[in-house]
Amino acid sequence: MSSPAWAQDKDDAQVAQDIVVTGRGLDPSPLLQAYSVVTLDAERSALSASGRLEDVLTGAAGFQQFRRSDSRSANPTAQGVTQRGLGGNASSRTLVLLDGVPVTDPFFGHVPFSALPLDRLGRISVIRGGGTGAFGAGAVAGTVDLVSANPADLPLGEARLIANDRGESELSATLAPQLGAGYGVISGRWDRGQGFWTTPVEQRVPASVRARFDSWSTSLRGVAPLAPEVELQARGLVFQDHRTLRFAGADSFQGGQDASLRLVGRGAWQFDVLGYVQARDYSNVVISSTTYRKTLDQQATPSTGLGGKIELRPPVDAAHSLRLGVDWRRASGEMREVAFSGVTGAVTARRRAGGTNDDLGFYAEHDRQLGPLRLTGSARVDRWSVRDGRFIETSAAGVVTTEARFADRSGWDLSLRGGALMDLAEGLALRGSIYNGLRQPTLNELYRPFVVFPVTTRANAALENEELFGFEGGFDLKLDGLEFSATAFDNKVKGAIANVTIGTNLRQRRNVDAVHSRGVELLAKAKLAQFEWDGAASFIDAQVEGSGPSLGPDGKRPAQVPKFAASTTLAWRPAEGWLVAATLRHVGAQFEDDLETDRLPAVTTLDAVATVPLGERASLVLRAENLTEARIVTRNQGGSIDLAAPRTVWAGLRISFGR
Repeated sequence: MSSPAWAQDKDDAQVAQDIVVTGRGLDPSPLLQAYSVVTLDAERSALSASGRLEDVLTGAAGFQQFRRSDSRSANPTAQGVTQRGLGGNASSRTLVLLDGVPVTDPFFGHVPFSALPLDRLGRISVIRGGGTGAFGAGAVAGTVDLVSANPADLPLGEARLIANDRGESELSATLAPQLGAGYGVISGRWDRGQGFWTTPVEQRVPASVRARFDSWSTSLRGVAPLAPEVELQARGLVFQDHRTLRFAGADSFQGGQDASLRLVGRGAWQFDVLGYVQARDYSNVVISSTTYRKTLDQQATPSTGLGGKIELRPPVDAAHSLRLGVDWRRASGEMREVAFSGVTGAVTARRRAGGTNDDLGFYAEHDRQLGPLRLTGSARVDRWSVRDGRFIETSAAGVVTTEARFADRSGWDLSLRGGALMDLAEGLALRGSIYNGLRQPTLNELYRPFVVFPVTTRANAALENEELFGFEGGFDLKLDGLEFSATAFDNKVKGAIANVTIGTNLRQRRNVDAVHSRGVELLAKAKLAQFEWDGAASFIDAQVEGSGPSLGPDGKRPAQVPKFAASTTLAWRPAEGWLVAATLRHVGAQFEDDLETDRLPAVTTLDAVATVPLGERASLVLRAENLTEARIVTRNQGGSIDLAAPRTVWAGLRISFGR
């Protein structure tokens, strides 16, 4: 009677042993490389002197934030990202995903970089060109795919404490235990400091202050098997970020609570089912640069992001792969602000504005292998809508002075993408692709005016979708210890949304005819014994095409877009756990505004990092930013200047245990 029970226990144990959970989605298409992809792993991320995601991403040729400052000193809403000079304002034109979930703010469209620390990430993929896969609407300047680290990438526990020569600190900790056949990862990070002076010495006044920052975030992930080839993934994120810029009282805040559930099946019929919710908020105080009084208090901007997708991959033969899916996203929110007299400090107006954007997308992608030639094609149909748009202004006494209710709009758009990859010889591949895509205006662009004193930028509820058409070609060469790739591209975004100058210290968001960008991107890597080297460069010829009300910027470069940018990193790993590396980065001159009036000079910076083992489980971490004390101008409005980080030297400890 005991033998069958013993056999059953043995079978159960064998099944449990065969269950492998990854905490990741389905594998990307093997033909994704046809669209030019840069992959950055944890070893590459460790070479960043600032220890920040936005710094690492600039190592991908053509990637940029709207401004040169990072998440310690930029206004959060200025941290939109784009590629290939497809700019015009601070909204993201690059789709950013974390474990398959869009992470940009539902109202503003910026990336909350302070809530995305590098030590939580296992892999970063930067994909160029238009997107037609899941959540592809919005990816007119490519996609950044962030994948969380799992226990295979992490020790059981790790803690880091690092401080700099201004007394600022970063504290982080991660715990990643195996839980039966699944696992959990809990991590937290707290950054704080008095900040550096963003205002040059010659422009400081008694009201000037350092760029103080204080941010924290906590993330919890859990992965559990439901069957041998099916796993459930859950993720939660809570974060807050406080910053001060230029003047005492010019405080900004962003915060959020995100949650997602994902069901992934890796059987014959593969599937990926995902749902998420985001609750975000933002506030900001504007201080007059003449009276140094509060002129605007953006008290709150609560917003909600909802979405999900269902993707199915039917079984096909080895020469084919097929993906079918549907996704949906909703962004809703409302800004609430109070305006004050810069002279008396009295309330002059109260404003509320907001709305709801929806996108329902259906997509299909098919890959085909024909000997050395591999082909991929995809299509996406989007049903988009803009609803419940409103702007209401009342006087200090509560009397309605302006009430605008904007008409609902909706439509259908088709996006197509095709690519080819040809293996010419061992280690040498030729690739090319052609694509189109769209991006809806954000709620911020549609309804919220803003002030970067003394310039006021008006919203525009009549903004239309941006539409991308582009093509590119290039090659990838991989030899022993050497990699080199080159890509030439031609991208054009019709109806690109830009902050167009319409008067003295007055701009409005408008659809210009187009932003047309052509250029070349170069990437190289080499490894020889204990040495590693990589380099990236982008040459971008981007121009605005404007007419009628938007004639002013016609023929000019989009705001904040340099013609040339390059970086190179040399790393030495003399023994296990040791690291010495230096990064040299150059960013060409760019302009603050659409009329090329205010110039941001070119700048070259040098960073360095070192890791020294202090035993089996501890390391000394040394980092140095901007070693040459280069003057990095991040804003120039009529001679009023902001600067990025000066020379900053960090030292700290990293301690781990288990595994």
